[in-house]
Amino acid sequence: QVHLVESGGGSVQAGGSLTLSCAASGNTYSTYCTAWFRQAPGKARDGVAVIDSDDSTQYADSVKGRFIISKDNSDNIVHLHMNNLKPEDTGVYYCATDVCLSWPLDEDDFRYWGQGTQVTVSS
Repeated sequence: QVHLVESGGGSVQAGGSLTLSCAASGNTYSTYCTAWFRQAPGKARDGVAVIDSDDSTQYADSVKGRFIISKDNSDNIVHLHMNNLKPEDTGVYYCATDVCLSWPLDEDDFRYWGQGTQVTVSS
């Protein structure tokens, strides 16, 4: 089992920045990737960014150039640095980990999930 805990959510005005963190514990594997998903109110959960075991990254078009995903292997923590936030970035952000199978991300491919952290961007 893998246990994930997100932190760093909050409220910010448009144009501001937040950094989310995802701490992993348990049977983590170096071959796993870690992804961030977000779910806006009334909408499906969508993939935002992913970092693979070889440190390669992918981003949804809506966040390219604004979000950066990074990982600290020594602490098993993955960060999502979010800059120039927009109201449409509002939602619950979840981190997930498993063997990456495809891009765009499919939530059905991930067995391990955190509890989510709320991000609210006001205009």
